[in-house]
Amino acid sequence: MSNINLIDSFQEFKDFKNIDRPTVISVLEEVFRSMLRKKYGTDENCDVIVNPDNGDLEIWRTRKVMEDGFSEDDDLEIELAEVKQIDPDMEVGDDYIEQITLESFGRRAILAARQTLVSKVLELEKDEIFKKYKDRVGEIVTGEVYQVWKKETLVLDDEGNELLMPKTEQIPADYFKKGDTVRAVISKVDMVNSTPKIIISRIAPEFLQRLFEIEVPEIFDGLITIKKIVREPGERAKVAVESYDDRIDPVGACVGMKGSRIHGIVRELKNENIDVINFTNNISLYITRALSPAKITSIKLDDATKHASVYLKPDQVSLAIGRGGHNIKLAGKLTGYEIDVYREAGEEDEDVDIEEFSDEIDSWIIDELKAIGCDTAKSVLSLSVDELVKRTDLEEETIKEVISILQSEFE
Repeated sequence: MSNINLIDSFQEFKDFKNIDRPTVISVLEEVFRSMLRKKYGTDENCDVIVNPDNGDLEIWRTRKVMEDGFSEDDDLEIELAEVKQIDPDMEVGDDYIEQITLESFGRRAILAARQTLVSKVLELEKDEIFKKYKDRVGEIVTGEVYQVWKKETLVLDDEGNELLMPKTEQIPADYFKKGDTVRAVISKVDMVNSTPKIIISRIAPEFLQRLFEIEVPEIFDGLITIKKIVREPGERAKVAVESYDDRIDPVGACVGMKGSRIHGIVRELKNENIDVINFTNNISLYITRALSPAKITSIKLDDATKHASVYLKPDQVSLAIGRGGHNIKLAGKLTGYEIDVYREAGEEDEDVDIEEFSDEIDSWIIDELKAIGCDTAKSVLSLSVDELVKRTDLEEETIKEVISILQSEFE
């Protein structure tokens, strides 16, 4: 019975995924040598032969044959009279080799050995998983969603290893259910209570970079390099690229014919808008490109404070700022400059579309004003506060605040 239990455990070791055969043999041999030391006091005269593929185990013990009464250590030597009872042909000075059976250790020792083997191999497997993924930080991994919790999602890779994707590392529009295939980048690997904790992310800039490497062969081959990536996950991203070959247009190569290359990336990122811009060391030009799609009239730079004052025509301001301020925020991160946007002073009678104030006035207020025919700044200012209160559902205080914002445009 004891022998069967140990052989069953060998079959378990054979199935471990991340441990090579020499390591398994080494662990098994060490456990049995430990048993030999406990039983005989030494294992230096023992040979342990393990076959992890089929569970075969052979233990051979060698002792020197001594004249009767001259044996000083029964663990290393055996007297002639004793050995003659086993093998009459043995002589003094011969090596007596005997096979040690598992049963001779006793059932309790064998069960303890089995438990030790299981725990040692499990520990080794955890170490191997940790080493494997520690070296893969920054790489893309594909896995299957196994379980979805409130704060994180458990993903299994193709070998069944557990990967954790916290909610904070997911794109806001991400929605997963069990069985879904998911791609993410390995962002962090730690050992927690002797167990590897592998964190994967879909919001890290490295994830977007790896997607570009997959979709754009010129990046993978090193002809185009990604200088910097900044993201507001699920909303907008800006990618600065540079070509080492003058014949290659880095932006065109990344976007692809009719957007063929970038469309796949956009879909993967839940329709995140991606601006690909040509990197340059000319800061003014770099900021101009970073604020795309807005068209800039002029820029004033303060290199000492890393500050840029950008002047645009009124109809370009909202484009520069972007929905929720994402465009100007990402442009600042990409260039390393704090960017302030200013409306360019126009002619005295110039009017401004009310939509151009969407960064300062809530959209529902603008809709109220447009509903009564006030679709420009001057059309609003031409009416009194009382008239605006009467014709809209806006509070007097709100209207006064709007008028103040609009008047500042013409000051």
